[in-house]
Amino acid sequence: MNNVLFGTLDGNSQYYETIAGGSGATDGYNGVSAVQVHMTNTRITDPEVIEIRFPSVRLEKFLIRIKSGGTGKWHGGDGVIRAYRFLESMEVSILSERREYHPFGLKGGNDAATGENILIKKDGTIVRLKGHFHGIVEAGDMLEIRTPGGGGFDVTNKNEEEPVNSGF
Repeated sequence: MNNVLFGTLDGNSQYYETIAGGSGATDGYNGVSAVQVHMTNTRITDPEVIEIRFPSVRLEKFLIRIKSGGTGKWHGGDGVIRAYRFLESMEVSILSERREYHPFGLKGGNDAATGENILIKKDGTIVRLKGHFHGIVEAGDMLEIRTPGGGGFDVTNKNEEEPVNSGF
């Protein structure tokens, strides 16, 4: 999951969205890029809607994060890159996973790229944020969320035991 929340410092306007990542490959099928995997009934807001509701926010990037999915006979899907430029200071919270641990590949497939949360200050300084973050961004700063891809799948270890589904 990749959740981004931001709002004005006076608390009068807030925004929350979930950002898609890549799904893992399975036996015989590539994963899907830029898709919500473990969250239902959510879709990302169009840039025009964000910019109309928040005139002090600009969506500077929204694209597929090429080669972030794991490789194998079947490739994991790629994540996305979404970047917000703040034209006024705002309070920001990020709740995201797979920033330290790679989405794993199966049956010899390779792991996918981890996600990254990057704050690019108006003076060009780059600050790497953890998966869970809360703080104030200043006018002119840009927040870039790079979501993880999905793990790859291969058949090189076809006879190994499958992981046990614990129900979680």
